[in-house]
Amino acid sequence: MELHVGSIDEEDDEQGIAHMIEHVAFLGSKKREKLLGTGARSNAYTDFHHTVFHIHSSIRTKDSDDDLLPSALDALNEIAFHPKFLASRVEKERRAILSELQMMNTIEYRVDCQLLQHLHSENKLSKRFPIGLEEQIKKWDADKIRKFHERWYFPANATLYIVGDIDNISKTVYHIEAVFGQTGMENETAAASTPSAFGAMASFLVPKLAAGLAGSLSHDRAAVSMEQSKILRKERHAVRPPVKHSWSIPGNDEHVNPPQIFQHELLQNFSINMFCKIPVNKVRTYGDLRNVLMKRIFLSALHFRINTRYKSSNPPFTSIELDHSDSGREGCTVTTLTVNAEPQNWRSAIKVAVQEVRRLKMFGVTNGELARYMDALLKDSEQLAAMIENVSSVDNLDFIMESDALGHTVMDQRQGHESLVAVAGTVTLEEVNSIGAKVLEFISDFGKPSAPLPAAIVACVPKKVHVDGIGETQFGITPSEITAAIRTGLEEPLEPEPELEVPKELISSSQLQELQLQCRPSFIPVVPGVNTTKIYDKETGITQRRLSNGIPVNYKVSRNEARGGVMRLIVGGGRAAEMPDSRGAVVLGVRTLSEGGRVGNFSREQVELFCVNHLINCSLESTEEFICMEFRFTLRDNGMRAAFQLLHMVLEHSVWLDDAFDRARQLYLSYYRSIPKSLERSTAHKLMLAMLNGDERFVEPTPLSLENLTLKLVRDAVMNQFVGDNMEVNIVGDFSEEDIESCILDYLGTVRATRDFEIAHGFSPVIFRPFPSDLQFQRVFLKDTDERACAYIAGPAPNRWGFTSEGKDLFNYIQNISTGSDEQSKSEESHAEREDAQNSLQRRFRSHPLFFAITMGLLAEIINSRLFTTVRDSLGLTYDVSFELNLFDRLKLGWYVISVTSTPGKVYKAVDACKNVLRGLHSNKIAQRELDRAKRTLLMRHEAETKSNAYWLGLLAHLQAASVPRKDMSCIKDLTSLYEAATTADIYLAYEQLKIDESSLYSCIGIAGAQAGEETPASVEEEESIEGLHGVISPGRGLSTMTRPTT
Repeated sequence: MELHVGSIDEEDDEQGIAHMIEHVAFLGSKKREKLLGTGARSNAYTDFHHTVFHIHSSIRTKDSDDDLLPSALDALNEIAFHPKFLASRVEKERRAILSELQMMNTIEYRVDCQLLQHLHSENKLSKRFPIGLEEQIKKWDADKIRKFHERWYFPANATLYIVGDIDNISKTVYHIEAVFGQTGMENETAAASTPSAFGAMASFLVPKLAAGLAGSLSHDRAAVSMEQSKILRKERHAVRPPVKHSWSIPGNDEHVNPPQIFQHELLQNFSINMFCKIPVNKVRTYGDLRNVLMKRIFLSALHFRINTRYKSSNPPFTSIELDHSDSGREGCTVTTLTVNAEPQNWRSAIKVAVQEVRRLKMFGVTNGELARYMDALLKDSEQLAAMIENVSSVDNLDFIMESDALGHTVMDQRQGHESLVAVAGTVTLEEVNSIGAKVLEFISDFGKPSAPLPAAIVACVPKKVHVDGIGETQFGITPSEITAAIRTGLEEPLEPEPELEVPKELISSSQLQELQLQCRPSFIPVVPGVNTTKIYDKETGITQRRLSNGIPVNYKVSRNEARGGVMRLIVGGGRAAEMPDSRGAVVLGVRTLSEGGRVGNFSREQVELFCVNHLINCSLESTEEFICMEFRFTLRDNGMRAAFQLLHMVLEHSVWLDDAFDRARQLYLSYYRSIPKSLERSTAHKLMLAMLNGDERFVEPTPLSLENLTLKLVRDAVMNQFVGDNMEVNIVGDFSEEDIESCILDYLGTVRATRDFEIAHGFSPVIFRPFPSDLQFQRVFLKDTDERACAYIAGPAPNRWGFTSEGKDLFNYIQNISTGSDEQSKSEESHAEREDAQNSLQRRFRSHPLFFAITMGLLAEIINSRLFTTVRDSLGLTYDVSFELNLFDRLKLGWYVISVTSTPGKVYKAVDACKNVLRGLHSNKIAQRELDRAKRTLLMRHEAETKSNAYWLGLLAHLQAASVPRKDMSCIKDLTSLYEAATTADIYLAYEQLKIDESSLYSCIGIAGAQAGEETPASVEEEESIEGLHGVISPGRGLSTMTRPTT
């Protein structure tokens, strides 16, 4: 339910009131609470001109055929149009919003503030941020809030969107009319100018129909004067959002606003944004779509040129991005050039960015670039169209709402692809370059009378920078220096972009034949001693194979994502395999490999273009336990074979480059030095070092460790792990058995079985710091202009498979525990039989490898619910609190972390309240309804995610990993029944394995403010003694424009 009211509609004394109503209406709804018992999820947010309430529910309940749509509609009706503004709820949400206001106020948030305030300086968008003003939020009573609601929250000012598995349209319309038919009629004091009470319409997307009932709203209603609207507004806004913009049009230099500079001690790097702002061009005709396509081709070329060619050397920038996008929240189209760099390189970074924009505008894209990016965009569109039945309702909903807000014609994925194909053949090189050049003129022709004036130029810079050999020094910059750097990029002569030779394949057929003769790849028995080379599980559709070089492979043929697939290489070891004298070697090595991007004789540019041509997305990362490489590919035009070729080349012919190593090390040095400038990161960093006894493998590597590393050290640290039986490859996709097995044999089977060095299977043990320790409670103080606070509480837990850091196998412990039914009376034979059956089921559950993973997951859901209810809702000590488990697979340990945000005056109480909830499960027993709700939530999530190939990759992981011996096929097949079998007694067995006593628990509190660290905790006990945040807090250009989700 989208209400067309937001912060734009607030008067001077109402700043933040729309957001307050969102909170009170949403969390005060009893019908919404009742719906959550079915496993449904709900949330809400407020932006400049919308308040949105969202419910994500199954069509019917699991245990019956009851239709849940009427209940969902009823809940939305109560939330939007019939909220109860109880004083108690208003006070609860007032506390929550004041906490949210401080939680959001990170340095990243404040950077976004600056960008929005300068970009929209001429209108209310720069002055009406949804979070509101603290001093006003503290004052409003229920009556003030109710009056704003009466003015704006009525059916004609709302749009209802229903997206999902809808078979019967007329029945759905009946439900809508039954629920909303009389809404708005009860207290009508003025006649609405709309023909029906629910004047906005209901929007549908029905995947089973070629075209849904996606409608569009009328934007042509007569305007109502502002004086009338203040009394009673019964029509929606004629324009969304109702603000006026100063567009970027050609003008003289004297009309240019000088660059604005935001300098702050918490900033680490230099960034600059140049903005151009124009009206939204509504996409309603083929001509409109054609223009969009040409702009995308043009900008794709620029993105590739900058971020690929320059990464082959040591560029002066960290990143350069040019974004051209419509914003439904801001009501305009904004082109943004963003340059990020190390502070000492800022002039060169701006120069390069301007030069590349000029080069593209001057010479245009090449014929090769046009063909390449046109083909990639059409393949991508075709892939989306093929997956139309698998796009989630939430993704479709977001797309429809944004298209509707912008006035675009709403098309489903298939219609969109057909339209794109219809216009693609008419596009010419000259038109692409002509249309694209106009987008870049505000940069390429900067300062010329014919050029559009930038809407704003904003630089965000640190106050101090690190200089090697000197330390921290002051950083200075002026608007005139920024303008001069831009002009430098405009002056140098340029050459056109050369055409690159793009490889059609990374391994030729002759090379493949030679590899096959050398390696003679074959499948060997999956299980040693059992003469079976292929294990197929009919129930899950999973096939297990093992290659003669030792590499195990699991794959699943899936129609979830038509003509698409995913593949993940998992290599055991990760950062845990780093030796004491080479801390950081694995994480730096993986980044070096990623930065270099070269394989064999192919340059980074050629590899990237090979991926573009075959629509391959590839990522490489290291975790505490593993190195993972993931590929997403299409099966069109041999896309799967191309992905396998790339994987083979990475494993066999990776190129390790000194300049890539230098770049990677510089990134991690910069990242480490930025830790003290982030309250959350510095607090978490200190906690982890304390709990894990200073073990650097679980935090960012230090500058000293990084300086001690060499290219050879990091290469060996990574490649030593790439050994046959230490790797596992999982593939899920819409391929045939014949095709996948051919790729496996050809490209994985020809990977060499042994290397010149042995992998160190063992590694330094991970230990928790022994008790007692003076580091169990710590604090971090951060000097900042604004006040904020956060805290982390953590302690030991077992790993996913029941092993603990003390070397215990918890399955030996729980199997000796009675099921608790032996002492119960069994006077009736049938009763006894039922008891025996129940006990047998419970014994099987408790001996299942996934027992701790299942029970810990349910326990986490229950604890999170209690933390929200107690620490946030009842006590009002926080806006955001969460309990998370980190359960390892390979390492024999795990831990839990509670993270909580608060104010300096409340954070100590918030920590105590979190501890009380964590420790209170024995005194306040887990109710069956809590467990049932947790089960429904996790089962619904599991059911929804099984439609995703990426989720299946996670399920397949470690099926054949020797380092995770307890993972087997039952861990996938039995998942649903295991959730259903869990009892409260089982949850308590898991709970007892969490170390929550004072001797095991670690906590760290972070406090930021002008006087942080200068006062004792006792002096910040009450919020009233803390000076609040003053002025506007703006949530930024991107999604942070809107308030945080309410739950």
